[in-house]
Amino acid sequence: LNGRDLPWRHTKDPYSILVSEVMLQQTQVDRVRPYYLEWINRWSTIESLAAASLADVITAWQGLGYNRRAVNLHRAAQMVTRDGWPDNLRTLPGVGEYTAAAIARFAFEEKILPVDVNVTRVSQRTGYEFSYVAASALMDLGATICLARIPQCDSCPLSPQCMSRGRKFEPKRKQSAFEGSFRQKRSHTLRLLTKKEYPLSSLDDKVVHSLLNDGLVVIEDGIVRLPL
Repeated sequence: LNGRDLPWRHTKDPYSILVSEVMLQQTQVDRVRPYYLEWINRWSTIESLAAASLADVITAWQGLGYNRRAVNLHRAAQMVTRDGWPDNLRTLPGVGEYTAAAIARFAFEEKILPVDVNVTRVSQRTGYEFSYVAASALMDLGATICLARIPQCDSCPLSPQCMSRGRKFEPKRKQSAFEGSFRQKRSHTLRLLTKKEYPLSSLDDKVVHSLLNDGLVVIEDGIVRLPL
């Protein structure tokens, strides 16, 4: 009754859920939602994504951050198109333990509980062990009510039996500022390269080689461009 109405919750298509889970890695739901809808509208099947150029995929990803995820998603699409969905989902590029569990639960309806930071927080604070049935509810509870610093205990259905009711928590270590960081330089350079190619001599060499190591650019005859 209180679940968030998220577009990827209206499907059991493993490809759509893979896209949503990869986008949601280290990125907030509200930021992901429009990207997910546009992505699925453009590449509605895993085969269509596999056939797309990597340059188009990287360009479409711009604004989501952690651009290596776009490369991994494209590679995963090509693997599945070629070989089918693997029994061990963790063999797909960019798919770790949590993402594999989420695809298994929400697409293939396996009896497994995907444990993300929200599920972990609710479990630790309540002292409860939850089953796979509660997966979406726990994610919503942790994201909207059992918040990291100041949980909204008065709105929580578990609060009457929760051993942490009323507590406040110290903030976790914040990520370093993006402004002026190497991450910002990478993002700016990649955004430039989505528009056109550039001579290597006109770009920051360290930034370019960092992007090169992630498979986000190629260098040919001193020219830097997106991969085809």
